Amino acid sequence: MSGHSHSHSHSHDHDHGGPADVRQLTQQLRDGAQKITGPRQAILNVLSEHQQPLTNKEIHARLPKGMCDLATVYRSMHMLLKMEMVTRYDFGDGTARFELNCPECDSHHHHLVCNRCSRIIELEECFPTELEETIARKHGFAKVTHKLEFFGVCPDCQKDG
Repeated sequence: MSGHSHSHSHSHDHDHGGPADVRQLTQQLRDGAQKITGPRQAILNVLSEHQQPLTNKEIHARLPKGMCDLATVYRSMHMLLKMEMVTRYDFGDGTARFELNCPECDSHHHHLVCNRCSRIIELEECFPTELEETIARKHGFAKVTHKLEFFGVCPDCQKDG
């Protein structure tokens, strides 16, 4: 194919860590032959703007007013989970939290959660992939990944005794 076709795309502002990822994910969703509904797109936008996992209620509260009801958020999250667009975390308080899943971003990280106020801190530290490979070899597993959460009492809650 010769000649450059100039498509009018205004997406040349490379602002990393934000909308670009969502554009990519939206494309992924389209490729998944799932039509991405307003609520789903809005949910992905909300998740992309927040660094920590959010509950369905928190997501719902951050969506544009009147966009959809909580039930729709639950259904959308279920769909996004099935499509592996989001990761679900259970920090033991009976509430599921969700985070944007972006394999290309290498955004694998762990959380430190306060048992009292449920404050979540993203940890920079991660275990080396060698550890996963060792575990995989030892047990004959393939494609080993890990999810690891740390729990404790944050400084503020310690002050409260």
